[in-house]
Amino acid sequence: MQHVELAEKLGIKKQNINLWIKGKQNIPKKYLPILEEIFGLNQDYFVTELTEIDKLEIQKEKLKRDLNPVIKKHEMQFMIGEINDLVEVPVYDREEINTLERQIEKAKLVSRFKSAIEIVDAHPYIDTFKLMVELLEKAQHEGMLHKTIEALAHYLEVLPDWVSSGPEQEEFESAIFEVFDDHNY
Repeated sequence: MQHVELAEKLGIKKQNINLWIKGKQNIPKKYLPILEEIFGLNQDYFVTELTEIDKLEIQKEKLKRDLNPVIKKHEMQFMIGEINDLVEVPVYDREEINTLERQIEKAKLVSRFKSAIEIVDAHPYIDTFKLMVELLEKAQHEGMLHKTIEALAHYLEVLPDWVSSGPEQEEFESAIFEVFDDHNY
């Protein structure tokens, strides 16, 4: 929406909108319910600093309203974090929305990684973080890396036992767990 159009809807000058957007002036509380209604967003979005994830979520909601996508199917995806379970994830008929969904997941992972790395100063295993980055840069598509990370996730009970990618992975994990146990990890 153009600033002029929004200003007209609110009955104020365009300059006020510009000041709000530039952060030079707070949005008066009386306009928050109106903005919430116009944009279909919770008024909290208008008074807080938006994260990259917030911005992507808003973009996704706008695209959904503009494109009216249809859910083609649902895919089962294992979510790690708040849930640690399989959840149904919609796959839309519009690739723009699916792309934004992937960007949001990526932004969430980056945010979690940043939070994890913040403890590095007090962490005795900073070299481990260096190795992780090196492996991600050089070997992220290697099957061995994926199998080992999945095995570690099972061993450390990040992934529940019932989540498995097949007999080959289970065989690999059985062998690697013996090594872990033999070395008292």
